[in-house]
Amino acid sequence: MVELGRLLTAMVTPMHIDGSVDWEQTRRLAKGLIDSGSDGMVVGATTGEGPTLSHEEKIRLWGEAKAVVGDTGSIVANTGNYSTADSIQLSREAEEVGVDGLLLVVPYYNKPPQEGIYRHFKAIAESTHLPCILYNIPGRTGTKMSLETTIKVSQIDNIVGVKDATEDFELMAHVIDKAEDGFNIWSGNDGDTFQLMCLGGYGVICVVANLYAAQMKHMMELTLSGNLFQAAEEHRRLLPICKGMTEIASNPIPVKYAMNKLGFSVGDPRLPLVPADTSMASKIDSLLGSYSVDLPI
Repeated sequence: MVELGRLLTAMVTPMHIDGSVDWEQTRRLAKGLIDSGSDGMVVGATTGEGPTLSHEEKIRLWGEAKAVVGDTGSIVANTGNYSTADSIQLSREAEEVGVDGLLLVVPYYNKPPQEGIYRHFKAIAESTHLPCILYNIPGRTGTKMSLETTIKVSQIDNIVGVKDATEDFELMAHVIDKAEDGFNIWSGNDGDTFQLMCLGGYGVICVVANLYAAQMKHMMELTLSGNLFQAAEEHRRLLPICKGMTEIASNPIPVKYAMNKLGFSVGDPRLPLVPADTSMASKIDSLLGSYSVDLPI
């Protein structure tokens, strides 16, 4: 099974002023993320405004990113939604364009029981040869995948891990302890990366790595090498920007504003999201001066 990487950037989708996808900036961003330290990227997910991308845009986005990155990094396509059949179809199409892995969110809105969650993921995984990362984010989906279900899905060969945004460190610790060997946990909250890796977690699917990949990677490498005091210092230094990018406003409003402000044009988010207002912008501006930018601008 392909190695997807510890630091996966949740890639922003650049837009023109008319709201169409800016393909030139998309290619430039994909290359820049690898050049600045990302092991790969998750494309067309929350940060990439997947819910407002058309089917055709998603397919092209994955293909464009993979064409630029090639073998220098991994492309993980966000193909999961609350329809099992649609998720299977999209996953097959993603595999055809050459992506390296899939991100599959716990079904949202229809709030399935745990058995339904298990069968949903099993059916999608069995439809593809690609490694699959599940996404447990009850704050957005309304449903939390339980420990028991997580252990059960870890027994499926090509389900290689979970992106965990539950903020439930007891759950994460039990998953690390009880899941099948080779089943990894990526943090779904940038600010939880250090704590999760200290528990034995694998990495992060990261919003701030759109701008600060090298600094996130440095903190992770310090943690992995056992330099925990230095890693903790880096964690504390990065924590304000990690929190700000997701708490000042709904993701990706803050990170899109920050990238535009710092000189890498990604346009505004599509409706129903809106650009940062004056109050939000002021809060983001107060953070940006404390960090050097890793992304080539």
